[in-house]
Amino acid sequence: MRISKILNNNAVISKDKNNNEIVVMGKGLAFKKRVDDFLDDNQIEKTYIFSPENTKEIIKLFSSIPDVYIEITSNIISLAETTLNKNLSKNLYISLTDHIYSAVSRFEEGISFTNPLLWDIKRFYINEYEVALEALNIINEKINIELPEDEAGFIALHIVNSQLEQNENAVYEITNIMQEILKIVRLHFGIDFDEDSINYYRFITHLKFFAQRILNKNAYEDDKVDDLYLIIKNNYPESYSAVEKIREFIKSKYKYTLNNEEELYLTIHIEKVVNKK
Repeated sequence: MRISKILNNNAVISKDKNNNEIVVMGKGLAFKKRVDDFLDDNQIEKTYIFSPENTKEIIKLFSSIPDVYIEITSNIISLAETTLNKNLSKNLYISLTDHIYSAVSRFEEGISFTNPLLWDIKRFYINEYEVALEALNIINEKINIELPEDEAGFIALHIVNSQLEQNENAVYEITNIMQEILKIVRLHFGIDFDEDSINYYRFITHLKFFAQRILNKNAYEDDKVDDLYLIIKNNYPESYSAVEKIREFIKSKYKYTLNNEEELYLTIHIEKVVNKK
């Protein structure tokens, strides 16, 4: 392969045998190289095929962000794909690199964001969150910084979204389930949601996680919640009544039976979004 454009010492634009533009990466791959020089196959570690629009984004990204962030993202994606045994969307390379660079820049300026979804992420995306914690260690060691745990939650979300991008039908079905549940709650209480509220945002995110588990038939059981389940059920009867409707609907349409933990968290989220607690 010949070099079409040098992005940095470790990455170039080239073309494959079908004349598709590709991003080729490898440590020192472009060191002392020029456009039209041949690449050393032994130095090639990864190749990525992007759409023409995303290739432009990649070129822009590599020209504006230090090499170390490209290396960090590459390491994190390799870790995630190996650990999760899944191929992640190539778009993750763009979104995650940009996020990490922005997060570090904000932190160095004394600005940090609290992740309001951290609790849900840790609970429902356990494997992705574990990868994200390792990713945080990679970042902190490479940049010599101490980003907060909230950032692991944001990284986990990027990984989760990247998996959803692989299957457009799954995204559609997840969205449909979310809309159906929102409709049940809205009609049950006769209300319109405050879509700008943090509780609504948390509820929507919870439903996204929940819908994905329904499609994957992947329930998460925790027998330690039974006592709390009874307390929440008794304390919030109207919200629990809405959950009963959701349970019957999901069982009828998707052949999925909610467990106590799922009913517990749905009740809590509905109570918060309806009564703005």
